[in-house]
Amino acid sequence: MSQDREHLLAAFLENREALQAYLARQFGNVGVAEDLTQETWLRVASRTLGAHIGNPRAYIFRIARNLGMDLYRRQSLGIELQLDPLAVEQIADARIDPAHSLEQRRELERLVQVLDELPPRCREVFILCRVEGLDHQQIAERLNISKSTVVSQMVKAMQRLERAMR
Repeated sequence: MSQDREHLLAAFLENREALQAYLARQFGNVGVAEDLTQETWLRVASRTLGAHIGNPRAYIFRIARNLGMDLYRRQSLGIELQLDPLAVEQIADARIDPAHSLEQRRELERLVQVLDELPPRCREVFILCRVEGLDHQQIAERLNISKSTVVSQMVKAMQRLERAMR
């Protein structure tokens, strides 16, 4: 990496907090300031320098301000960016179907009830595995039991949950 580029990236890191505060004041939104700061970093990090930059701090702040103004113009003109259809499908629908929400709430309540009815060791093994994400060996070590006991307790928990949730 060239010395100028290293100097520019170092200047960004040194001024990151000041840049974010400046952007928050300019655009009145901390979230927008965080996004613009990140976008500025991407621009600075991917920049191939042709000429020496005399004042890296001013250069970085100018990039950030320009990005903010571009965002402001797009918003004020009502310009929408086109997203890839696959990316759009991955975005959750903000509208909540009340019937579906109620059904999910009842299912969750039933699951909690079934978990409460499990024997204590069985419940503990299930929670360590499915909630905390530990593997069977880690659970065995944590609870000071054999791995086969962990497996049998998990089988028991899963069978009871399956029966109850049908």
